[in-house]
Amino acid sequence: MTLDNSATNSTPRSHLGKFLRAELLPILTDLRLAIVLLLAIALFSASGTVIEQGQSIEFYKANYPTDPALFGFLSWKVILTIGLDHVYRTWWFLSLLILFATSLTACSFTRQLPALKAARNWKLYDQPRQFQKLALSAELDNASLSSLTQLLQQKRYRVFQGEQNNLYARKGIAGRIGPIIVHIGIVIILAGAIWGAMTGFVAQEMVPSGESFQIRNIIDAGPLAAPQIPKDLALKVNRFWIDYTPTGSINQFYSDISALDRQGQEVKRKTIFVNEPFRYRGVTFYQTDWGIAAIRIRFNHSPTLQLPMAALNTNGNGRLWGTWIPTKTDLSEGVSLLAKDLQGTLLIYDAKGQLVDTLRAGMATTVNGVTLRIVEVVGSTGLQIKADPGIPIVYAGFGLLMLGVVMSYVSHSQIWALEKDGHFYVGGRTNRAQVAFEREMLEILDQITQKQEIKL
Repeated sequence: MTLDNSATNSTPRSHLGKFLRAELLPILTDLRLAIVLLLAIALFSASGTVIEQGQSIEFYKANYPTDPALFGFLSWKVILTIGLDHVYRTWWFLSLLILFATSLTACSFTRQLPALKAARNWKLYDQPRQFQKLALSAELDNASLSSLTQLLQQKRYRVFQGEQNNLYARKGIAGRIGPIIVHIGIVIILAGAIWGAMTGFVAQEMVPSGESFQIRNIIDAGPLAAPQIPKDLALKVNRFWIDYTPTGSINQFYSDISALDRQGQEVKRKTIFVNEPFRYRGVTFYQTDWGIAAIRIRFNHSPTLQLPMAALNTNGNGRLWGTWIPTKTDLSEGVSLLAKDLQGTLLIYDAKGQLVDTLRAGMATTVNGVTLRIVEVVGSTGLQIKADPGIPIVYAGFGLLMLGVVMSYVSHSQIWALEKDGHFYVGGRTNRAQVAFEREMLEILDQITQKQEIKL
């Protein structure tokens, strides 16, 4: 009884390798798949820009109702179910990035690297018939390899001479390396995006002027973001203020922020405003919002008291803050105070809803038999806090991508020549800029002919 050696040597690993090479690899390297993946990534990235990310359920219910749904299907239920409220951290978006990176890597190994290897493994021509395959070739009666070599070296070709009166010359090998660098750059960008999504976080804080805070209100974070959230970092809003235009509208709002060490000593300080953030220990603080945190008042000659103010629901008719100020120690009487900004007029209403007085910070009025003085309206700064460790990786990828694009524009030109039986054969080809290469070849041939006529 005999056994088939081929059958016995077959293993599950060899079957898997054959399947990967014969079935999976052609799919991964298919240009159509890469285009579909790229379009899908672009589409969902755009949706993450249009749809607000990391908001509360109430926000999505208010802005994306089920009836009527946006575009007939996009409601808050669809957004939360699919994960469009945190699209860049969803498993399916990260899977698209990984699949696209895998496709580019497979294409580089199966197409770009073999093309580079073929370009480097040059071959000399030793038969006249080989020149017939070239896109541009000529046969001369009077020419020499030495004169051609000099011309090619002047035009920055690298020349390799053979032992059978033949030569090979090339330039622009960077043009073959460029597409590989482009693929590497894109893969690094995708890796940086994935790493940032896994390890980054976004937080929001509303901090009154003069108060210190720590990063606690995390609204969105990757599964590996815990080490990126600084536990021992304290910050202080030294001052918050708003610059207004002559018409009373807001021109810009500012926050003077300090980073404090464990002993409470200031280690870094900066005044931030919109588009001018504060960066410290890999965390970036953006100025995004403002509000009114409290009102500081004084009754008669009492010490200064600070009462919190709350944002009121105006049904979309502007922003308004309010508080209740007691005018008796037993809290049996009091007045309501309303404010719409840090510099405008404050409105005081009695218990019946009647307007009692209007005043500004620094002014005083008499209500319920006591003198009420407005010392200060305390503003609060709205900060968006982000950390994305993948950004340096993404920037490095973009740098390589730009370098690869520039290199890809370099033409890879090749020239062969053979001197045999009294005839001189020369020909060449290029991967791009065909017209420029033809002009260069004609110039070389003319110069060879002129030099030979001078010698004769």
